Amino acid sequence: MKSADRSPLWWIPSLYFAEAIPYVAVMTISVIMYKRLDISNQDIALYTSWLYLPWVIKPFWSPFVDLVKTKRWWILVMQLLIGAGLAGVAFTVPTTHFFQLTLAVFWLVAFSSATHDVAADGFYMLALDSHEQSFYVGIRSTFYRIATIAGQGLLIMLAGMLETSTGSIPYAWTITFLVLAGLFVGLSLYHKYMLPVPASDKPVVAVTAASLFSEFLATFVSFFKKKQAVVAILFMLLYRFPEAQLVKMVSLFLLDPREQGGLGLLTEQVGFVYGTVGIVGLTLGGILGGMAAAYSGLKKWIWPMVLAITLPNAVFIYLSLVQPETLLVINTCVFVEQFGYGFGFTAYMLFLIYFSDGEHKTAHYAICTAFMALGMMLPGMVAGWLQEQLGYINFFWWVMGCCIVTLVVTAFIQVDPSFGRKERSKKE
Repeated sequence: MKSADRSPLWWIPSLYFAEAIPYVAVMTISVIMYKRLDISNQDIALYTSWLYLPWVIKPFWSPFVDLVKTKRWWILVMQLLIGAGLAGVAFTVPTTHFFQLTLAVFWLVAFSSATHDVAADGFYMLALDSHEQSFYVGIRSTFYRIATIAGQGLLIMLAGMLETSTGSIPYAWTITFLVLAGLFVGLSLYHKYMLPVPASDKPVVAVTAASLFSEFLATFVSFFKKKQAVVAILFMLLYRFPEAQLVKMVSLFLLDPREQGGLGLLTEQVGFVYGTVGIVGLTLGGILGGMAAAYSGLKKWIWPMVLAITLPNAVFIYLSLVQPETLLVINTCVFVEQFGYGFGFTAYMLFLIYFSDGEHKTAHYAICTAFMALGMMLPGMVAGWLQEQLGYINFFWWVMGCCIVTLVVTAFIQVDPSFGRKERSKKE
């Protein structure tokens, strides 16, 4: 079967699975690995937050993905580089200076992953017509979620079982990252044969360096000239201010011994609690949030969504005070928090789409996601230091206090009441 005649189901699920896995490896798996290798909470939060940087600055090099080679070429090459980078992590874990070396390799993986995101999203739009893009958007989102579950759940559980069976934490994580590396080499080979070759997927050879820079500058200027640009940027940076701090510490809280204020879970238990139960809650909350916004519009649902993303953070105050030993209680609390986050995050993503609408919508959306990454990076950098100064109980109280910031920035944004709302007939 020729690639042009092959169903998109042969490549969309695997492409978006490949888009999610390196992000999870850099942002989540690294945190748990460093904790198991006895790195301090302060250093983990600070240095892994720096790994957001490639996603923050990707709008600055994304035009070159259009200018040089094809999107298909970029996808295949970046997947090979990601695979090589993950192998590099595996081989540097057992070394004396593993922290510095693995961080350097993780940064290269993050850079390759951010570039892969640009190429994959662009390829999706080139390989499919507008109807197909709408039809398959649910498939790509579903497999992105499946990859998140596989990364935060199954891979963490694998690492935990290897820790137990081998008796060596470095060796367990070496094997885990070698498995990931092999997966990406396999994905690159698979996509070499399965990705179609759209006629429109070609480098923009007519563009000169001067015209590229001029268009690039005009795109940025037009973004900052949009109505309510300052308020919108503050919203993008601060809506997730509490969550940006919380997300860096939750896995560490679950792993830390009880005498240090944590819950003392095993690695594989954390993989199940936060990487599986939590992701299910996140997914269900996101689905419900999308359905609510599609029916009544973002403006009607924005405040319920704000409360959903802030109030459930209180479950971690309860967990730190009570330190329950029952996994059912811990799973329930994490599910509630992640469900609320999934429901509330819908408002944030819809606002990015709303603000990006108009000329240069693709480039403007990339700039919005850069501010989104920056909003996660900066608070996360100090979260570990804060937790070590305050202890877990006071740190979680601090996070709840930071929810006021989310409420304040939301109060200033303006949204068209019709945005996102389903058109109804007169009978309805």
